[in-house]
Amino acid sequence: MRRAALILLLPGLLLLAACASTGGTAMPPLTTTATVDLDRYMGRWWVIANIPYFAEKGKVATADIYDLRPDGRIGNVYAYRNAFDKPEKTMNGVATVVPGSNNAQWEIAFFGGLVKADYLILEVAPDYSWALIGHPKRNMAWIFARDQAMDDAQYQQLRAKFSAYGYDPTQLQRVPQFPDQLGQPGFQ
Repeated sequence: MRRAALILLLPGLLLLAACASTGGTAMPPLTTTATVDLDRYMGRWWVIANIPYFAEKGKVATADIYDLRPDGRIGNVYAYRNAFDKPEKTMNGVATVVPGSNNAQWEIAFFGGLVKADYLILEVAPDYSWALIGHPKRNMAWIFARDQAMDDAQYQQLRAKFSAYGYDPTQLQRVPQFPDQLGQPGFQ
């Protein structure tokens, strides 16, 4: 019963989150000029930080896992735990690359297309060890990494890069990937 209610409620909540503004002065929609090699981008990306929104708040050890499908679209699995002593759970989506975007702009559909989200790869490291992800309305952002651990110096450097895209980097919070990070400053 609770699961059915969540499935019915989630699309509306995602829509509200997508429509939320970042406050302050109006800015044009965020765009990207990144060029992405999809083969290199596929695989597991750990969510090092995000601008928390209801679906990700309180989650730990989160990751996004991508794979190229035979139909040309991208399988998107969001993996998470509600607590470190709980089993990993997943949410599945399918992404379509926006034509002419150098593979950097995707439209991701969840729940059979009932919920759609825009996804912009703003930057990716030359060695594909980290990526900065945004949303056209700047209300969502993520720092991804191939390694589950990221030192504070690199995290602060990547976090600061969001200023150039019109974000307030202080909105980004680290996602606990290890139990000893719970409750630490800067972590959700």
